[in-house]
Parts: sequence; C-alpha cells; structure tokens
Amino acid sequence: MVRDIFGNPFRSVAFTPEWRTSTAVAIASHMYEWRDFNAMPILADALQDAGCDSADVLDHCRGPGPHVRGCWVVDLVLGKE
Repeated sequence: MVRDIFGNPFRSVAFTPEWRTSTAVAIASHMYEWRDFNAMPILADALQDAGCDSADVLDHCRGPGPHVRGCWVVDLVLGKE
C-alpha cells in the first residue's frame, strides 16, 4: 500500500498537464469519491489516449494493486500533487 500512495521514492515521475483530460479526471474522481479502484486499467487507457507515455504511470494503473485513496497516480490526475 505504501507504493500505491507514495510511488517509487527512488524515481520521480513527471506528469504532463495535457494528460489531465476530462475523461481521465472523471474516472479518477469517481474512483476517489467512491473508493472503488477497479477502473485503474481504464484510467491507464484514458491517460494513454491523452498521450501519456510514462511506463511508471501506465504500469502502476495496470498493476494488481492494491489501490487505495491517496494513490499517487489518481492524485496526480486530480491535481492533488
């Protein structure tokens, strides 16, 4: 769970604001509000459609989890840096 919240402390991830599309934000908002992180792979697809090419971000979204509120990718999409 620590990695889900803080990510990899040895590798920082640059998040491009253009990846914060209305679709990605809507998916992330729903997951955050309802604490239902089953849509993480769908968020990965939305981010990829927005031009995200960060293996760290996409692999985290498509990884097995566990994913919890405070997930670093969801927080980045929601602008909670």
